[in-house]
Amino acid sequence: MSNHHRNEAAITIPSADRLSGHAQAPHLRRVLRLPALIFFGLVYMVPLTMFTTYGVVTEITGGRTASAYLITLFAMLFTALSYGMMVRKYPVAGSTYSYSSLAFGSNIGFLTGWALLLDYLFLPMINYLLIGLFLNIAFPQVPAWVFVVAAIALVSVFNTIGIGSVAGLSNVIVGAQIIFVLVFIAMSSRHLAGLPSLDLMAPWLGDGTQPGFPPLMAGAAILCLSFLGFDAVSTLAEETPHPKRDIPRAIVITTVIAGLLFTLLAVISQLVYPGSVFNDAEVAANDVMMKAGGAFLNSFFTAAYVAGAAGSALASQTSVSRIIYCMGRDKILPTRLFGRLSARFNTPVAAILVVSLISLLATVTSLTTLASMISFGALVAFSATNLAVIRCYLHQEGRRRPRDLLCYGLLPAIGTGLTLWLWTSLSAHTLIIGLVWCAAGFLYLLWLTRGFSRKPPTVSFSEHL
Repeated sequence: MSNHHRNEAAITIPSADRLSGHAQAPHLRRVLRLPALIFFGLVYMVPLTMFTTYGVVTEITGGRTASAYLITLFAMLFTALSYGMMVRKYPVAGSTYSYSSLAFGSNIGFLTGWALLLDYLFLPMINYLLIGLFLNIAFPQVPAWVFVVAAIALVSVFNTIGIGSVAGLSNVIVGAQIIFVLVFIAMSSRHLAGLPSLDLMAPWLGDGTQPGFPPLMAGAAILCLSFLGFDAVSTLAEETPHPKRDIPRAIVITTVIAGLLFTLLAVISQLVYPGSVFNDAEVAANDVMMKAGGAFLNSFFTAAYVAGAAGSALASQTSVSRIIYCMGRDKILPTRLFGRLSARFNTPVAAILVVSLISLLATVTSLTTLASMISFGALVAFSATNLAVIRCYLHQEGRRRPRDLLCYGLLPAIGTGLTLWLWTSLSAHTLIIGLVWCAAGFLYLLWLTRGFSRKPPTVSFSEHL
């Protein structure tokens, strides 16, 4: 499941004045302190995200998902530090789009947003696929594609008539998932206590089917999906009294806690169900649940997971439809088609239908491909943020003291190297699709700017459409 939807528009490049706090908009109340920021970040990352790719990564790594998580966490820590540095420099609600634009210009900002638009389009799709997979296990007489199509149709209707806010429901779903995690740990502990022997090194060393470091890196690259959302804390910069101090801390602490939680769940899952062979790797969590707690735990997991995926699908499709509408309204996409709201429902019906049609690819696409494509977009954003730190602090501000070279040079350079390493560890199929998408974005930018003779158009995006 991926419950990581964002409220910013892709390819939105706020002006320097806005990023400096001079926007002519009402000020938000600064009431959120460090504990609240950390809790927000953890809730945003969703407790059950680990089970989304558990089976496919366990197969790829030969049973070393826990080790792959530690590699990903190590890489994400450097990127989290870079996000914190950019928030410290621009302590307002921001994102990779604004960071890359301020550091490298609006053209690079556009391309960064374009790469992440692919991310947005795949987020609803992966949720629909997961709904189909897990409901098909619960009701095997119904093909998975039927559940996928039904979910797309239902969510599209809700989005069309304007039921896009699921904040209250999301809190209930996340609460249920937290309860599930506690129950899972308790029942797994009871199961493991009854075993005559336990190989505690198995989750780290694997079963020997995929030896060497490259499989670990391939698995770690896919696991970037689990860390989507750690930067969401940066969007609360205008709602905390000490943003330059607390936002960077919250980003790093959230990343560490979430990474360790994912690793713990992977270790427990591997101990409960050793090896890397499942009935179906895409829904390997069901094998783990049946072994740990039988039908009760499996049913509890399915209910919590499918509910979370449905809520995430609704929210992420709302978000990407809104992005497409904004791009049409501001003439980045054809205005007549995408830049209009329904007179009856006051929603972007054309954008919703386009997202729904694209989401039908979930009936013929594998979970591995979707997860990899989302990680592709995320790694582009992470690399851009790391590079933005170097550009803003060392080049634009001219900082050259040893401490500056360490903090704003070496650390983000390591972050860039690690994210690029993960990026190149994705499958060739994923890289081809992602690079073709980026090439299309470059050609489109070339056309929009008439050969870079003018600045690219930007989206005038507001919280209330």
